[in-house]
Amino acid sequence: MDLKEKVKNLPSSPGVYLMKDSRAQIIYVGKAKKLKNRVRSYFQNSKAHPKKIIKLKASLKDFDYILTDTEFEAFMLECKLISEIKPIFNRMMKNTQSYIYIRIEMEAGYHRINTCSSPDNPKSLYFGPYTSKHTVEKALQGIKEFYKICCSSSSNKNTPCLNYSLGLCLGMCLGGDALDRYNENITKIIGLLHGTDMSLLEVMERKMTEASEEFDFEVAAKYRDTLDALHSLLNKEKVIEFTESNKNLAVVESLNYSTFKLFLIKKNKILYSEKYSWSEIEATRKTITSNILSIFKTTEVNSTKKVSRDEIDAAQIIYSYLKGSNSSYIVISEQLLDTKNTAELNDEINRLMQKLYD
Repeated sequence: MDLKEKVKNLPSSPGVYLMKDSRAQIIYVGKAKKLKNRVRSYFQNSKAHPKKIIKLKASLKDFDYILTDTEFEAFMLECKLISEIKPIFNRMMKNTQSYIYIRIEMEAGYHRINTCSSPDNPKSLYFGPYTSKHTVEKALQGIKEFYKICCSSSSNKNTPCLNYSLGLCLGMCLGGDALDRYNENITKIIGLLHGTDMSLLEVMERKMTEASEEFDFEVAAKYRDTLDALHSLLNKEKVIEFTESNKNLAVVESLNYSTFKLFLIKKNKILYSEKYSWSEIEATRKTITSNILSIFKTTEVNSTKKVSRDEIDAAQIIYSYLKGSNSSYIVISEQLLDTKNTAELNDEINRLMQKLYD
């Protein structure tokens, strides 16, 4: 069948599409809220297509697709398939990124802040993993310039570094009071990354406004770019913290006037998903209670608290879904999984179902 004809027969529903080359090898995996619209865009002549899309189209000889009930499932399935298959064009089209951590060396005297690719020193404090090296470096550079901790001395032998003479280093390379002020600033940075001290953001936002009002748009733009990078990192930290809490999550999403879907999620895994009918809601409540008790009590997931590189993409998808979609969720505590507390669990499920009506 001609590919354009095949596209015409695609449904306008969520799903994942798998592009293939002449050897039937999967060369690209994508997701879509409406499959027909998304896949059709590849076959439209457009000067706006980047070179990588043009190259993909030249290699494209066939495609398959997998339907999903929700856009969320399409995102999760795409993430899983890319991880398993590693299609060549997904690797090509991904921004030049590598997983990166912010490391704060907590040895006495000089709490150095830098980046690394692996959290391998138990004596250091780590934040991440982050997927954009560029964003991390922009955020750290902005912070260092703001606090004047861009020290260019690696020896710390009580001699001023070059950046000290340029006004970029407050003098921690000289020791004494300047080193104490430096470590105080590092403590503030740790508080910012933990989400407990937002004072730096407030000061930067005020200075950005002041610079703009004085028509110093170059300085205002630097503050804006630093703030954008910091907000990106802080959002990622929220994802990591939420995921590492290892909560049992029951999520419902209405599909249409007659059906809804239940997801049971833990960490970065969908443990269970099923469609149910609104017309059989009383029997459905009992089934949901039974499934929650059996699934969460018997299914084991990676209990390691720290989120790994391989888990961060799925964790981000789940977090964004819970915080920004039309779904509703509740946290099922370990206490509620005790069969003695079935009445309390039923109350929580009723509250969850009610959220879809509100």
